Amino acid sequence: MSKKILVIGSSNTDMTVKSEKMPAPGETVLGGEFIMGPGGKGANQAVAARRLGGDVCFICKVGRDIFGDNAVAGYDREGIDTSHVLRSDKASGVALILVDKNAENSISVAPGANNDLTPEDIDSVADVIKASDYLILQLEIPVESVLRAAQIAHEAGVYVILNPAPACPLPAELFSYLSLITPNAGEVELMTGVTGELDDKVAALRKMGVSDVIITLGSRGSYVAPSGSEAELVPALKVNAVDTTAAGDTFCGALCVALSEGKDLAEAARFATKASSLTVQKMGAQSSIPYRKDL
Repeated sequence: MSKKILVIGSSNTDMTVKSEKMPAPGETVLGGEFIMGPGGKGANQAVAARRLGGDVCFICKVGRDIFGDNAVAGYDREGIDTSHVLRSDKASGVALILVDKNAENSISVAPGANNDLTPEDIDSVADVIKASDYLILQLEIPVESVLRAAQIAHEAGVYVILNPAPACPLPAELFSYLSLITPNAGEVELMTGVTGELDDKVAALRKMGVSDVIITLGSRGSYVAPSGSEAELVPALKVNAVDTTAAGDTFCGALCVALSEGKDLAEAARFATKASSLTVQKMGAQSSIPYRKDL
């Protein structure tokens, strides 16, 4: 029987403009390509996990509007279980994304219904959380809801993964509910206050209560530190990157799929690295996420 992956998080509509450069404050930059499509860190991770072979359920909150309707219809087409998607009277989330010629991006998000996903909503789907094998969380929904979901999952023996992005202050209690955390270099320094060696950062996270740690390092790859085993650097693959928008989300979704298939943390990171290296070679968020056959 396949392991059940539950993703709880954000659902947005991404509106992306690709231009030669980022506009400075007060500047208008002409030219470039416009793309509109589904996004949101939670949705991206759910789609990545599903396309790469996972048995995925996605819980999010969307508005009673065309953006919400289109988003849910898209998840249904992917084969994701959307039977527990919630609706809000607030507008669905929207993200405005600028991408320059070097594939660097700048993103502004209007969360809308994502901010309406409450701890009470989480309690209403507690049975779904408890029935899962893996839970993936991010920080584009209220932190108190992330905390409640992690607590329910931890108490039920579910493996809890937190991708701590976008970075924000987190309650100390949350870390004790996590099985794995996947910060980038900046996020781990914000959480721990440690600016030294990677091993020192891992040790700080362990002291906070997390067992497994992966620190993503962009073009260098990822530093994989499983509990009870030696840490290792999993190098990135050399590719021609055009848009890094969903690379981290693809990494996280792919990582969970590999873990659900019995791979150890380092093997899972190598699988995730390959998946995310394909993502950065295409424009867009979910439109750039690969399928299992692409790997």
